[in-house]
Amino acid sequence: MARHRKTAADLGARLCFEDEAGQGLRPPTGRTWGRRGRTPVVRVTAAGTKRVSMAASICTKPGHRPRLIYRIHLDRGPAKGGRKGFTETDYARLLDAAHQ
Repeated sequence: MARHRKTAADLGARLCFEDEAGQGLRPPTGRTWGRRGRTPVVRVTAAGTKRVSMAASICTKPGHRPRLIYRIHLDRGPAKGGRKGFTETDYARLLDAAHQ
């Protein structure tokens, strides 16, 4: 490495890695057995299209324990003006928490 360059360890800096994921909360298709010729009916209720989104950041620094910072957003179904996932403001808050 060149003399004018420094590694993150030399600078005492933290390395942060961010990722996001989303998962639908609707249950899988219900199945059961039944007598031949008589198809059983299984009711699966899922009011709305519920969804959970998560954004997380893991930060490491040499000589210190790694830190996990995360935020969760729960979408409770269709609503006017509601959002399904994270907004730019939510990501900014996550980065502020990592900076603190």
